[in-house]
Amino acid sequence: MINLEKCKEEFIKYTETFDLENPGIKRKQLHSLRVMEESKKVAEALKLSREKVELAELIGLLHDIGRFEQYNRGNTYLNEMLLDHANLGVEVLLKDDYIKKYIDDGKYIPIIFTAIKNHNKFKIEDGLDEEELLFAKIIRDADKLDILYEGVEIYWNTEKEKTGVENSKISVKIEQQFKNERQVKKYGNERNDTVDGLLILLSYIYDINFKETLGIINEEDYVNKILNRFDFKDEETKEKIEKLKNILLKFIRLSLRKK
Repeated sequence: MINLEKCKEEFIKYTETFDLENPGIKRKQLHSLRVMEESKKVAEALKLSREKVELAELIGLLHDIGRFEQYNRGNTYLNEMLLDHANLGVEVLLKDDYIKKYIDDGKYIPIIFTAIKNHNKFKIEDGLDEEELLFAKIIRDADKLDILYEGVEIYWNTEKEKTGVENSKISVKIEQQFKNERQVKKYGNERNDTVDGLLILLSYIYDINFKETLGIINEEDYVNKILNRFDFKDEETKEKIEKLKNILLKFIRLSLRKK
């Protein structure tokens, strides 16, 4: 069994070596703690054993541990092409066997590293065994659940950000991918304070792995809660958003009906 309270204490101690007065760094600390809880929620919904639920929680706690060193090195969370925070997280945990501060059982360490490495990629790498794939899918779902929560509570909370979304127009490439019920692939120049950034976030729902996770998204009504925050000024954009919202909600409904 994993001593999760001890793991949380160690994680908090580690993050306290960084500047938690910085809102971006503090947000990543809180995000990690919430993803730990979301991972538990997903794993329990899948009716996994207690041991596997705890493993999912630990992966949730550690999935973004590379974010702190990433910010330390570059003072930004942007440009993953230069410094991939998932790969960096594995590097942090490998250094001086730091992972052993969280778990002694060596059989689970490769699963933890594989899940962390895959949590932020556009798609999961090929060649994983059944257990590696399971935990890679759980952390990806749990991470997206909290990103949706942040879409309701944390993102676009300044007038400038909100206005940027409300006054921008949807690009053709983003709209088409969304209509095709696919997670929108970023091209590197999309801004979060635009309607494109909003749709990129909502499109994460198309990449959810488990029906159980979609059930949580549906219960929380994240799609409506996020979109209802905005008053789009352009009539064409407003109409397009309504159509895309209906496509997404239909996708959730139909997915939940599947066995």
